Amino acid sequence: MFDRRSFGRTVGVGAAGVGHTSFGRLKQIRAGELNVGHAEVGPVRGPVVICLHGRPCDIHSFADVAPLLAARGYRVIVPYLRGHGTTGFLSERTFRNAQQAVVALDIIALMDALKIDKAVLAGFDRGSRTADIIAALWPERCRALVSVTGYLITNRERNKSPLPPKAEWAWWYQYYFATERGRLGLENEQYRHDLARLVWEFNSPGWRFDDATFERTATAFDNPDHVGIVVHNYRWRLAWPTVTRATTDSSSGLPRAPRSPYPPSPSTARRIPSRPRVTARPAATSSPAPTRTTP
Repeated sequence: MFDRRSFGRTVGVGAAGVGHTSFGRLKQIRAGELNVGHAEVGPVRGPVVICLHGRPCDIHSFADVAPLLAARGYRVIVPYLRGHGTTGFLSERTFRNAQQAVVALDIIALMDALKIDKAVLAGFDRGSRTADIIAALWPERCRALVSVTGYLITNRERNKSPLPPKAEWAWWYQYYFATERGRLGLENEQYRHDLARLVWEFNSPGWRFDDATFERTATAFDNPDHVGIVVHNYRWRLAWPTVTRATTDSSSGLPRAPRSPYPPSPSTARRIPSRPRVTARPAATSSPAPTRTTP
């Protein structure tokens, strides 16, 4: 999920630990497979910052920080990721795929639709994973990277190795969603909201949020595709056999069962390649030639 120590700070809450700022009227735009709901603040011609939320969170994670960036002249775009809020699929026939490279391609498509060549990418949890992938595979689209919870590109091969029991226990919901019981639990509206609140409380024990703050975000989980996206994401990450056969990264820019280009810890450090091998790319854009510097 997200760093327990940083989550309460990430969402930009006020001095009392509760933020009530809300975005104004949201925008919708067709981008790739989706009709993307997004908030936008700041000058249209300002340098672009794209803020990406995690789960179980939504665009309000950035409701307090976005105006601060806008006041400094930035154009801030905060999209609902697939399966959240007002973002929906253009076709009922599209498979509800939630593996990591597909979500990154959603943001590339959004940038194309908004005619944005390059942006500062900022995120946490699933949002930071998405930003990390774009920085790794499409560095020419990334002006700078703010990855709150570090480099989270999933290495499914490494995921096969067990963690210490205490760490495995903290990820109980991933295994829960790998079962039919878990999927049915997530489909239950009350359980879905209760589970999200439980994760907030467990991951951020020092954050004193109120009911209004949670409910403002919880409405994003009522998206009709939310259950399918969440379940597929966790089953894909665990290399659940049926999901592994049905969907791979090869259709979306990453090699099958990719290895993260970033070392997980200093003890296993190795040279970071200048660019991972890519098997497919989206259509060419008007972006300038890639700069061989690290954002």
